[in-house]
Amino acid sequence: MSTEPESRPERPRRQKQSQTMKPETAAKKLGILLDAAPDELRSGTVTRDQLDAWNAEPPEWLEELRANGPHPRQVVAGKLGVSTSGLARAGVTEPLTTAEIKGLLVAPPEWLVAERAVQAEVRAEQVRVKQRDAERAARRAAESR
Repeated sequence: MSTEPESRPERPRRQKQSQTMKPETAAKKLGILLDAAPDELRSGTVTRDQLDAWNAEPPEWLEELRANGPHPRQVVAGKLGVSTSGLARAGVTEPLTTAEIKGLLVAPPEWLVAERAVQAEVRAEQVRVKQRDAERAARRAAESR
């Protein structure tokens, strides 16, 4: 009986294919509104390599969309400091441009002031819960010594 490891024939290695994604997914990862994107993005699939290249060196159309919009709900909510649910409660259903967002921030309507207050309360509660959990974990660790 031989102590040498059994040799197996080498399998031909497959070329690594770049992962592909739907245009909707690519637009979401780029933080832009798909409807405002050029046909280059909307027509067909996008590869991970292509997405990485666009993030590393954004083409002019991507820089323009990121700077001026129209922006998707998640981006609008972030720029206004509210949740996407807050936008829905306020009846904001359409994408907004950067100019429209700035206008709301300069002269905030009542709903924006209220939703920002709600968001501040939510964040304060998250901090409180995190501190409480950390204190409990520290107590448990001290008791188990």
